[in-house]
Amino acid sequence: MKEKLKGYDFTLIITPILLASFGIVMIYSASMVSAVVDGLDSTYYLFRQVQWFILSIIGFIFCCIFPYKYYQNLIKLILLISVIMLLGVLIFGDTAHNATRSMEILGLRIQPSEFVKLALIIYLASVYSKKQMYIGDFFKGVFPPLILTFIMIALIVVQPDIGTASIILFVVGTIIISSGIRFKHILLLFTFSAVLLVLIVPRMITETRIARFTGAYQPFLNPDGTGYHLIQSYLAIGGGGLSGEGLGQSVQKLGFLWGAHTDFIMAVIAEELGVFGVVMVIGLFTVITLRGLFISKKCTDSFGSLLAIGISSMVAIQAIINLGAISGVLPITGVTLPFISYGGSSLLALMISMGILNNIARTVRLKEQEPKTIEPEPINNLTHRRGSSWPI
Repeated sequence: MKEKLKGYDFTLIITPILLASFGIVMIYSASMVSAVVDGLDSTYYLFRQVQWFILSIIGFIFCCIFPYKYYQNLIKLILLISVIMLLGVLIFGDTAHNATRSMEILGLRIQPSEFVKLALIIYLASVYSKKQMYIGDFFKGVFPPLILTFIMIALIVVQPDIGTASIILFVVGTIIISSGIRFKHILLLFTFSAVLLVLIVPRMITETRIARFTGAYQPFLNPDGTGYHLIQSYLAIGGGGLSGEGLGQSVQKLGFLWGAHTDFIMAVIAEELGVFGVVMVIGLFTVITLRGLFISKKCTDSFGSLLAIGISSMVAIQAIINLGAISGVLPITGVTLPFISYGGSSLLALMISMGILNNIARTVRLKEQEPKTIEPEPINNLTHRRGSSWPI
């Protein structure tokens, strides 16, 4: 058993499991009242999240064992499944809150965009690792993979799911910059993206989306309307103080705070566990991110390195967007808090990602522990190094 566990990064095993377990506790605390109000059992969301947690642990263990380099051989299949799922959710998906983001597959409610995030990370890491020889050529090395990437992002935008699309764009940017492209190509991509946004954004502007911005940056102009959710989040965060009101003692979850067990679960954590709870959660996210970046630096394989960067940045970016939304720094986009918010697809995709990251870490460690063979130096080199004292 000890030999089988050799090389695994126990920090990256314990941290995500700890976050997900903590999330189960907080989901129950945040949802027990709203579940009863909706005519459900108080443990409804708890048991559903536990089921997904068990499935996620299975996926995590499998991906810890499965060699990450094999994903390069499965790229076409991964992309094909991703596109089919994105098209499938638009055709057969269920619409809720004016968005079509999920569909039922084999009795499970799946949100394909959560898995597409990981699929695109694997795809871009694979492609750019193979293009290292001509990464300096924009039209040959940099641009081609972005065509398929933008198509998949467009399929997510039309759901609409702007939050997930934003996460993907930031993660894609991180991978591209980390791949070693030239600075002038970064500027070119930035300019192209800016022009594209100028053309697209005016057509996407609706009263609902404008309300998200006014609600985020001027919530008290309409406290009973667009600013209501953020104000309730402020009350929850401010009410917690340093040590919190105590687990299960949140007032805002009693019908005041919308999405208490999903998008705004950190507000409930702040109210019940105070600053200590918030710092603990942010600290664990920081550990995952820094550990992933450290692994990427140690990995000598460009595919593994870019894959580790993509996964760790995905966790960090998603957490930042969620925390920015509940604090009024960013507009509310429906992005959940990684590992903690209620949502089976998100938890499963994240735990699979952590399994892949662990497999990269194990590969790096085992390679470092391999005995290094010292090749004998040519006699001329030895003579040169020793000078005249070496007998010839």
